[in-house]
Amino acid sequence: MLRIIVWALLALYLLVVGLWPAALTPISLAFAGAGAVLAVIPGPVLLTVAVIAWLKHRPAPAKPVTA
Repeated sequence: MLRIIVWALLALYLLVVGLWPAALTPISLAFAGAGAVLAVIPGPVLLTVAVIAWLKHRPAPAKPVTA
């Protein structure tokens, strides 16, 4: 029984170690691409876009409660 558990753990370890770099590559490439895009766009433009998005999507002010 112990031998089966050891073989199963070895197979699981090899799967994880073998698949981890392949699974991580698209994520790291996406972050690199996002970093490249952010590096090209000037800071004031990003700030302006952020302010416009905040003004457009800010929550409505709470109505005062009248008795």
